[in-house]
Amino acid sequence: GAGTPKRESHQQVTEEEDEDSGEEKRRPEGGIRARGEGRESGCTKGETDRLQQPRQIQWEARGRLQARAVALRALADSPAGSDLRAGLEVPTVLVAEKLGEAGIELLKQHANVECCYDMSEADLLEKIAESDAIIVRSGTQVTKEVFTASKGRLRVVGRAGVGIDNVDVHAATETGCVVVNAPTANTVAAAEHGIAMLCAFSRNVPQADASMRAGKWERSKYVGVSLVDKTIAVMGFGKVGSEVARRAQGLGMKVIASDPYAPQDKAKAMGVELVSFDEAVARADFFSLHMPLTPTTDKMFNADVFKRMKKNAVIINVARGGVIDDQALADALDNEEIAGAALDVFTKEPPTKEENPLIGRPNVVLTPHLGASTVEAQEGVAVEVAEAVLTALRGDPAPSAINAPMVTPELMKELMPSADLVHKLALVATQLVAQNEQQVQISYRSSAPDDLDTRLLRANVVKGLVEHTTQSTINLVNYDLIAEQRGLKISEVKERYGEKLVGKTTISLPGAAATFPAACDADHFITVGGKVNSQGRPILTTLGQYAVDVSLEGSLVLFRQKDQPGVIGAVGTKLAEHGINVNYMNVGRQEQGQDAVMAIGVDQDLTNDVVASLKEIPALIDVIAINLPRL
Repeated sequence: GAGTPKRESHQQVTEEEDEDSGEEKRRPEGGIRARGEGRESGCTKGETDRLQQPRQIQWEARGRLQARAVALRALADSPAGSDLRAGLEVPTVLVAEKLGEAGIELLKQHANVECCYDMSEADLLEKIAESDAIIVRSGTQVTKEVFTASKGRLRVVGRAGVGIDNVDVHAATETGCVVVNAPTANTVAAAEHGIAMLCAFSRNVPQADASMRAGKWERSKYVGVSLVDKTIAVMGFGKVGSEVARRAQGLGMKVIASDPYAPQDKAKAMGVELVSFDEAVARADFFSLHMPLTPTTDKMFNADVFKRMKKNAVIINVARGGVIDDQALADALDNEEIAGAALDVFTKEPPTKEENPLIGRPNVVLTPHLGASTVEAQEGVAVEVAEAVLTALRGDPAPSAINAPMVTPELMKELMPSADLVHKLALVATQLVAQNEQQVQISYRSSAPDDLDTRLLRANVVKGLVEHTTQSTINLVNYDLIAEQRGLKISEVKERYGEKLVGKTTISLPGAAATFPAACDADHFITVGGKVNSQGRPILTTLGQYAVDVSLEGSLVLFRQKDQPGVIGAVGTKLAEHGINVNYMNVGRQEQGQDAVMAIGVDQDLTNDVVASLKEIPALIDVIAINLPRL
């Protein structure tokens, strides 16, 4: 069968997709309510909002955004982005919370726009039945009841910002409604705020201002430090991190960056040195944090890390509060292990002095999550979400879509077991590789390779490869963009074989270093292959050069062992000592007397101590625990 062309990109983003849009994220209690409790509830058709800034600043911001809005309108008017008004029915967009004028203007070019602010739950449930799309910020709860009340008419939910906590994405997916957000418009604003925090701390600007306001003149007390020739470590070299690096270079700083997913060529082109996390910790004078909050990055900056920093080190965080252990940072400041911090984000927002040990300290500069709070960013968010909503209404894939697989229900039903298989094969592959590999090869056996649409399968491969490193939702709409950002180069081959639309599927990672050498094939590629059995369950059938028969669910342990009597019994005994129950076992070997591979399914996740005890069995050469979703 014919292979699909290779998908390649050298771009990469790891962190700031989840950078907040600047507004508070506290949702109202009980039901579906917009903000503005003190205002009379109701709808004013055509109403638009104005940010509370001086008029001159507003007009300057609008002028700078005008060119972008015109360009977007031109794109939508082109043949590739046909005008929605050309159809028989013009869609109706309900704007449920205040949106920048540039976004409203763009929407009106292609749809009927109804601005209804401060709606009650009853108002929203009534209005939604007449709407094809709705745009909200963080104050309106788009619940399952909203989708039910729409009676299938609602096709797009637009979130003017990044966080989607107030949207029931599962309910949206169930009803075929696309959820889009605005993840990029605040990039520059967040980077500028990071630099502002850097400068404010280094020259004691907040403290000196407070002193002057108190009627004091304390020049000698507030002597600062110069930024020229200081080293700043950009921790997370994605969109915001890259913009911070450019600005820091303009201040004469030496810029290093730590990001396991950043391509070397991107850093080299910017004159930035990519280093390991440990090297960055040891070298930098300033740290600018730009990673997402994931299980891997949760409290990444902890007591051990602070002890390894220079005593003059300063932490700047405009990303996510949870990446810092607040108490450990407070202790490090008390012990003079580092010099200070400038924080715009917090583990719990808003923070309180009783709960957060960093509030009220003279060597900590704090701002209330202002990273995206600029006139330009808020107007940019309005334009970005309007563009995404219009794109989705046209039926085109929106780059910022959170959900909405665009395949027929019939094909979706047929491919879902295989999609689950490739997702779990990719999860296994990521746990067999020493570091994330950018080259990925996928091979499908199919009864009709020319007719096999692999987009859903490829999306689930990407999901399995990267979901452990990101908070972003990965699906059929956005997987290509995420693969590009991560620099993944995916090639596919479809082979005519058998009677199933999708038969055996194999994922290979060429050139990747393996944590379990038996997973490598004859070409030294980490290779995992599998099939869906007659009960619709995913089965691992190939591991490197070994044939196995392993159910891909829950926890399993892989062993490379000497082919000799007593090994299975020794492993079972060791697991029993730790209270671990075995639910299946399989051994694969190439020839008698040669090394074999054993796979054991267990009912509990294995701790590092259990794995370490298994490695003490003399006949075992390699041991690795694999964790997969349970049924």
